[in-house]
Amino acid sequence: MPREWSTSAREAWNVPIQQIVKAVDNHTRLYLETGNSWHRECADSLREYLHKLKTYIQSQEGQGYD
Repeated sequence: MPREWSTSAREAWNVPIQQIVKAVDNHTRLYLETGNSWHRECADSLREYLHKLKTYIQSQEGQGYD
């Protein structure tokens, strides 16, 4: 589904975020298939990073960098 809106603060991050979400999905799938907790830990770390990144992006938009 194409994005209907974006800001300059988000523009550079759209593709990396999409790739990280795919990595989370892969780790989650592999954890469920294998039970290897390393995949769960990686997915959790990536989710935490995404949360921090999105908070950062929103702070940039709030400062007028949009």
